[in-house]
Amino acid sequence: MATENDKKPAESKITVEKRQNGRWCFVLTNRGVVYPAQGQFATMFEAQAAAQEAARRLTRR
Repeated sequence: MATENDKKPAESKITVEKRQNGRWCFVLTNRGVVYPAQGQFATMFEAQAAAQEAARRLTRR
């Protein structure tokens, strides 16, 4: 039986947020390393797509 300590944390985490100027950006956490807010996207969808691509490229390394 698995315990809570046996569970592995998520390898990467993406947070999409709206900046004060109304543009969208993303913050990427990969294997405990936080990559600061990236981008000035017009829509949330654009920010999500860019964040997923960045996460995919980081996991390939």
